[in-house]
Amino acid sequence: MRLVVVAVGQRQPAWSREAVDEFAKRFPPECRLGVIEVKAEPRAGGKTPAQMMAAEAQRLRTALPKGCCVVALDERGTRRTTAQLAERLRHWRDEGRDVALLIGGPDGLDDALRVQADESLRLSDLTLPHALARVLLVEALYRAWTVLAGHPYHRE
Repeated sequence: MRLVVVAVGQRQPAWSREAVDEFAKRFPPECRLGVIEVKAEPRAGGKTPAQMMAAEAQRLRTALPKGCCVVALDERGTRRTTAQLAERLRHWRDEGRDVALLIGGPDGLDDALRVQADESLRLSDLTLPHALARVLLVEALYRAWTVLAGHPYHRE
């Protein structure tokens, strides 16, 4: 199984890239983690937020691995504990599909893309900067994997 974070935005701070890379290295060969970044729509030019999100949604769709399970990160998504996320990870693994986790741009995810996703996930009730959301997501996925592996990283 492969987990792929597909995110709008190509210029993340070094601390975010380093943290994401560190967690990606920790995943085992049977559960690889990757990141695909797509270009954010330029905020100049008089486009509405809906037009910008639609353009970003098209880039996200193009970047999705074929046949993957699509999980939209969304403030209205399903809240999960670490144990519940571990169960979702087990489910995805048992399905034998790659999983793409979508992070939208500054305006969020296009409504049509969000509705088309197989499921949605809420990271926090707090508003998070995109760089921090990436780190939080990959750490949560790694922690969920350690729960399934019986690794002592997670303590409840």
